[in-house]
Amino acid sequence: MHNLYINILGFAACAAVIVYSGTKLAKYGDKIAELTGWGKAWVGLILMASVTSLPELITGISAVAIVKEPDLAAGDIFGSCVFNLLILSVLDARIKKPLLSMVKSSHIVAAIFGIILLTVAGMAIFLSHEIPSVLWISSFTFALFGIYLIAVWGIFKYEHAALIESPPTKIEYTASHSADLKKAIGGYAINALIVIGAAVFLPYFGEHIASHTGLGNSFFGTLFIAAATSLPELVVSLAALRMGSLDIAVGNLLGSNVFNMFILGVDDVFYREGSLFKDISPSHLLSVFITIIMTAVVGLGLLFKPKKKQVWHFSIDTFIIIILYIALIIYLFIKK
Repeated sequence: MHNLYINILGFAACAAVIVYSGTKLAKYGDKIAELTGWGKAWVGLILMASVTSLPELITGISAVAIVKEPDLAAGDIFGSCVFNLLILSVLDARIKKPLLSMVKSSHIVAAIFGIILLTVAGMAIFLSHEIPSVLWISSFTFALFGIYLIAVWGIFKYEHAALIESPPTKIEYTASHSADLKKAIGGYAINALIVIGAAVFLPYFGEHIASHTGLGNSFFGTLFIAAATSLPELVVSLAALRMGSLDIAVGNLLGSNVFNMFILGVDDVFYREGSLFKDISPSHLLSVFITIIMTAVVGLGLLFKPKKKQVWHFSIDTFIIIILYIALIIYLFIKK
């Protein structure tokens, strides 16, 4: 029992550090974008998403390379995806109008690529014993990498077209501007190292808590580790909401899910015991399917843009996301 408390305290400490430095990391990334004149939407979709997904990247590598627990890595990735979409419901509850009616429809590009990547990941798990590997790496991993690069290019093209129509304010480069940029880059680098340090130990404590409590790696990874590593997305999204930058918040969350699928491929590369997908529990397939449905619901919301909220403080799309998230967690808990 004493060891359990130590592991819980260690897990909580790592989560707190990730939240604090992960949020700082995103703020410095936003400052860099502002000083360089990059578009805010592009920042949310690519730069901010990769920044706030850094804990998932390091946690996943640590889980497969050090702890040798592929289910923790998979649970973190897929759990992070569903948690990111749940954050959309949190944001929706805090504003008067439906969230997805107040952002650009172009976010559907990231949603579609997210669905494609999730489908490939699901196929990789389902067909893991039938598809040949290259060395120890699944053939599907190369598909994930290729589609991710196409996704980045596609999202860039859409955002570049938007920047042509509405170009950002021209930046005047002065000595003060250069000093501010160096300061922002320095702060970004320091907080990145802090996040890496905390995220390396997160799966270690998580694996011990899962074994001590009997919760199971699939359930614990999907719920607790995913929530901890997704807290930077939550805090950054709430900060963007307060600033009125809804497109940054939505772009960050959908972009993070796209980047998470790239991370899954990276985890496979670092897992030297064989193909990662062969050792992942089939129970994660439900997480994949639920995330696909959630993302499709977001896409429909972006297309139809509901005019008013139908269920309490939620529009129908974000309410469906909440129901799907609760159903998934209950199922994983029962099947743990």
